[in-house]
Amino acid sequence: MELLRFATAGSVDDGKSTLIGRMLLETKQIFEDQLEAVERTSRDKGFDYTNLALLTDGLRAEREQGITIDVAYRYFATPRRKFIIADTPGHIQYTRNMVTGASTADLALVLVDARKGVLEQSKRHAVIASLLQVRHLVLCVNKMDLVEFDEARFDEICEEFSDFAAKLDIDDLAFIPVSALLGDNVVTHSPNTPWYEGPTLLHHLEHVYIGSDRNLIDARFPVQYVVRPMSHDHHDYRGYAGQVASGIFRPGDEVLVLPSGFTTTIAGIDEHGGPVEQAYPPMSVNIRLAEELDVSRGDMFARPNNAPTVTQDVDAMICWFSERPLQAGQIYGVKHTTRTARARIQELNYRLDVNSLHREDDQPALAMNDIGRISMRTTVPLFVDEYRRNRITGSFILIDEGTFETVGAGMILAASAG
Repeated sequence: MELLRFATAGSVDDGKSTLIGRMLLETKQIFEDQLEAVERTSRDKGFDYTNLALLTDGLRAEREQGITIDVAYRYFATPRRKFIIADTPGHIQYTRNMVTGASTADLALVLVDARKGVLEQSKRHAVIASLLQVRHLVLCVNKMDLVEFDEARFDEICEEFSDFAAKLDIDDLAFIPVSALLGDNVVTHSPNTPWYEGPTLLHHLEHVYIGSDRNLIDARFPVQYVVRPMSHDHHDYRGYAGQVASGIFRPGDEVLVLPSGFTTTIAGIDEHGGPVEQAYPPMSVNIRLAEELDVSRGDMFARPNNAPTVTQDVDAMICWFSERPLQAGQIYGVKHTTRTARARIQELNYRLDVNSLHREDDQPALAMNDIGRISMRTTVPLFVDEYRRNRITGSFILIDEGTFETVGAGMILAASAG
C-alpha cells in the first residue's frame, strides 16, 4: 500500500491540530478511551465542544498553552493509503520545526482561517514548502462555519493565495473549504457548501498522484556501514549497508565508487529477509561488489555515466535555526548524506523576504528563522546534486562544533565541480 507523508502548516490558531484530530476521529483511528479522555479534558477546561486538537498536542506545555510547539507525527490508514502526518507549529519562532516536518513530506497542507485570510505565516510556510520541493500543496480554508460558509469569501482567499503561489515553484495546488471543528468537507461532503464541487480533503489525500515525484533516474547509494560478519559461516562476506537515495540498483549493474573513482559491478543485493533483485528508494539494503575495493562510510555508489557533482564549493539556500546568527567567515560542521566535513561560509549572498520574495542584498547576517542564500567551501569533497533534482543528495545540515546543535538546513542550488 502506498504511503503519503504530509505536513500541516499555517499560522497560529488556524486549526491544524483540530483538523488532524477530526480526520483521525472520522476515519475511526481513535480508541474509545482516547476519545473519552479528550472529552473529559475538554469539559474540565470549560469547552462546550470536544477539543480534537488535544489528540495531537502531546506535550504538556502544548496542552496547557493551547499551542503546538514541536512536530507531532501521527499515523493512520484508509483502505486506499497509509499516511504519516507531521503536525507542525504555526508560531514564527518555531519555523525550524516546520522545516523539519516538511523536509520529508510529499504534500503540504496549509491552513488559513476564513476570517483572517492569508497571513504572513501562511505565506512563509508556502515559501518553505516550495523551497523544500514539496510538490503538492493544499490550501484548506478552515473555520468556514464562522463566515456562514460564504462562497465569495472562499473565492477571495483562493485568489489572493493563487497570486502569491504563482511566484513559487509548486506543481500542484488545490483549494478546499472546510470546518475542522464540525467536520465539513474533511471526510464527507458538506451540505453547507453546495457551491463547492471538488473532492473532500481525505479523498484528495487518498488520490493525489505522487508516483512521479521520486527520482528513479539518478542512482545514488550513500554507504552508511561496512558489514563484515565475523562468524564462521560468513567469513568472506563483505557488504555495504545504507539507504538508496535515488535511482534503481540491480545485481550485474556497473557502479562507480566515489571518491576513489573505481568502477566495478554489483555482485548481489541483500535485504533483511534475503537477496533481492532490485533496490530503490527508500529501501535499506546491503550491496555486495564483485571486487574488493577500499570503501567506507561516507562513500557513494553511482553510475559511471551518471555521477553526482564532486565538489568542495556549494551554493545553497539555508534556513537558519540558531539564536546565534550566521555570518560570512564562520566555520561549521556539515552532514551531507552519510558524509561529514567542515565548511567555511564564504559569502552571505542575500536574505529572502518571505512576504514579497524580494532578495535583500548586503545583509550582515542571517538571524534565527531567516532564509537566505550562502556560498560555502568544504574541507573534503561532497557528492551532490541540485536539491530540485534530488532531495537527499541535494540537502545538508550545518552543525555548531561547540554545542553539536543543528543550526541550519541547506538546499543545494548549484555546485561547481572541482
